Amino acid sequence: MKAYEFIEASQQDGVALIELNRPAQYNALNRTMVREIVDALEAFDRDEEVRAIVVTGKGLAFSAGADIDEMAGDHPVRLELLNQFADWDRLTLIKKPIIGAVKGFVFGGGFELALSCDLLIAASGTEFSFPEVTLGVMPGAGGTQRLTKIVGRTKALEWLWNGTRITTESALQHGLINRVVSPELLMEEAMKTAKQIARQAPLSIRLIKDSVNKAVDYPLYEGMQYERKNFYLLFASEDQKEGMNAFIEKRKPEFKGR
Repeated sequence: MKAYEFIEASQQDGVALIELNRPAQYNALNRTMVREIVDALEAFDRDEEVRAIVVTGKGLAFSAGADIDEMAGDHPVRLELLNQFADWDRLTLIKKPIIGAVKGFVFGGGFELALSCDLLIAASGTEFSFPEVTLGVMPGAGGTQRLTKIVGRTKALEWLWNGTRITTESALQHGLINRVVSPELLMEEAMKTAKQIARQAPLSIRLIKDSVNKAVDYPLYEGMQYERKNFYLLFASEDQKEGMNAFIEKRKPEFKGR
């Protein structure tokens, strides 16, 4: 894996790890850092040895949000020409499961990055927030959309309009995160979860993610038709034969992702 300026990326035993690495700035996201995150995710997505990806932050925070120093002097024409959210759009194309391990502050762009993960495990005491309204702006990398799809219109408006700091208890209650663990167990739990997923049939994991993502936007009937085609497609895989033969023979399957 190539070296990056603002993140660290590694892999072991089928699980890739991406660590945001600007701890002195609470992992504030500048444009280069976002590009590096997406580049690493895409590289791991192409790597057949990687079956799950964990994203976390070094230091005291997952990410305190966008780098305001970088953005303060921007204007609409410059932002249009930069097309900075094109990198964020690429996040939605990652096929492999992404597990976010979050702690400390998960604010603004950091919250948007967290919501781009498929599963979220949070350390107790973590706080989530979209504080953009207090800066005279609003989320621009999918925050209003993803938050609303998870918690509904009225709760999303309440949190977004007030820049509310959301506790782990509230985040769990409203389905933003999967579970809460003590800070010292955060990475252990995230890696355990990733390894459990990595043991499953990779094509099944891929098409389950694809189908669930479609369920968010499709009406029920159309979603069911999409699901059915993915179900049929898996019967063309070697892993389907291996999985069912292993069940009949009462042994553990050895999935190859083919």
